[in-house]
Formats: sequence, C-alpha cells, structure tokens
Amino acid sequence: MEEILNKCCGIDVHKESLTACIMKGHGKTMYKEIREFSTFTDGIQVFGKWLKEHEILQVAIESTGVYWKPVFNILTEENFNLMLVNAKHVKNVPGRKTDMKDSEWLCKLLKNGLLERNFIPPEDMRNLRDLTRYRGKLVAGMASEKNRILKILETANIKLSSVLSDVFGHSGSQIIEDLAKGITDPKQLAAHVVGRVKHSKEDFIKALTGRVTEHHSFLIQQSLDHICDIGEIIQKVEKEIDGISSQYIQEFELLQTVPGINSTIAAVVMAEIGVDREQFPSDQHISSWAGLSPGSYESAGKKKFSNFAWIEKFKSSTCASSLGSLSDKRNLSWS
Repeated sequence: MEEILNKCCGIDVHKESLTACIMKGHGKTMYKEIREFSTFTDGIQVFGKWLKEHEILQVAIESTGVYWKPVFNILTEENFNLMLVNAKHVKNVPGRKTDMKDSEWLCKLLKNGLLERNFIPPEDMRNLRDLTRYRGKLVAGMASEKNRILKILETANIKLSSVLSDVFGHSGSQIIEDLAKGITDPKQLAAHVVGRVKHSKEDFIKALTGRVTEHHSFLIQQSLDHICDIGEIIQKVEKEIDGISSQYIQEFELLQTVPGINSTIAAVVMAEIGVDREQFPSDQHISSWAGLSPGSYESAGKKKFSNFAWIEKFKSSTCASSLGSLSDKRNLSWS
C-alpha cells in the first residue's frame, strides 16, 4: 500500500485512558512510538504537547461511545486535524486485539489514506442535537408516566380508557386529578365529562365505579407531579431549541414547507444533518449516512437484498419529491 502521510497518529480511547501510536517517515526508516495517556483534562493536554513535540497534526480517533468527545474538543482547540472514524470500518484482524495494536492499526490506516472521515456538525448544531434528543427522552418519560397512571386505573377497575378516546384530554385530566385527591364518587367524576362523547352518562358512571384506595390515589398524584415537572423541563428545553433555530430561520422555515414536517420535526432534521449541504455531495449520500440506503451484499454470484424495498416507494412519493426539489425551488444552498 502506498503511504500518503509522512506523520500521523492513531488513538484508541477509553473511559480512563487513551493509547496513542505515532508514525513518522516511510519504510525501514519509519519511527514508531506507542504511549498511554490519562483521559483527564491535564492528561489530554500532555498528549497534545507530545504530538506537537513530534510535529504531528494528522490524528485519527475511533468513535467509542462518548469517550472520544472530550479528546476531540480539547485537541481541536489546539488546531490538530482530527479525523473521527467509525469503529465498524476499522476492525483489525481477529485474534489480535489489544489497545496498542488497535492504535497502531488505526495509525497505519490513516498513514495510507484508507480512513473515511465521519460527519461532525459544528458546535451549535451539536448543541441543538443534544437538546432535541433530550426532548425526545423527556417526551418518552412523560408517556411512560401516563401509561403508569392507566395501569393504576385498571388495577382499581376504573375503565376510563374504555369510554374516553383521549384519557388525558380536558375531561379525563379532571377526573384523574379528582381520583388523586381521593374523590371516588362515580356521579361526581362523570360530571366532568363535557363536549361530544360516544358514550352516555350511565356508561361513564359504570366505567368510573371501581375500588380506588388511598394507595392508588397516592401513586396517581406522584405520577401527575412527575408529569408536571417533566412538562416544565420540556418548556425550558424547547426555549433553548428555539434560540438556536432562530439563528437559521431561513433553513428552519424551508424545512417546514415539506409535507408532514412541523417546527418540532424541522428542528430534529436540522440538528441531525446540519445546515451545510456541502457535507453531503448528493441526496443519496444523506440517505446513506442516515442508514436509509440499502447496502450491496453479493457472494458467489448471488445478490442478497436488504429490507429496504420500501425506499423505492418513498422515492416516488410526494414527500420525497418535495425533499428533492427544495433546493431547486428556493435556490438555497444551506451553507
């Protein structure tokens, strides 16, 4: 293999330590050194000084969990040219697995130009990604608490979900709040039902006749308090999301012109792929990066297709057509 770089470094990073291998020169005269450093801030700074002593700027680091992030951030501030690579793409020969061999193998691949750089959005987009993903976790947590309330109601034989399509709508929420306060009279609970409903008042009284104990009321109240707390956190997170999105108002509004994409989904899309289209040469590259593009699997002349036949249907859909024509329609480069 032809060596592309004269000086480079490969890093195998872990929670408490990183193993680095540097290579300088070519062939028999090549200098190689492997050292281990702490992943505390001062240890990473010592590692950066070691690289500068050897005049090495090209560095490859394997994307291991979240452990690569502090190393990447600190070294980037020191003006090193870091290449984050997918661990799946740099697997070594089986049976030769040590931290030193991993860093050496990574350095060899970098030296020979065989590594592909991972897409890393700018800092504000990374912050937006953290916020949108956190919001998703919070929404899932709120849904989990609501399901817990439904289980408690079923345990107390309150069949509220059988007579209301939206248990946590206006009427359902008032009923649940009364149950949390210990109010169990079916007629008093049924009086909260307003608006157009399928079932009669008698049906609601039957559904709200159960065995609600103080224990059930206590658990329901705790879940309601938790839902309220999560809702407040979500509002704060959404405020931060709006603050970042407002810096890219043109791209943010453009995304919302796609059918089915509202402001919430637009923020997620922008956080995941960024706003610089130069990172992706074509829409096929974006699909491949997002894991929506089928790979090629052929052995012994037989092609094995993955389960992505639905993508062809999507390509011909209205939504796909809108996505494909956005940049042409608005003449926007997203950069």
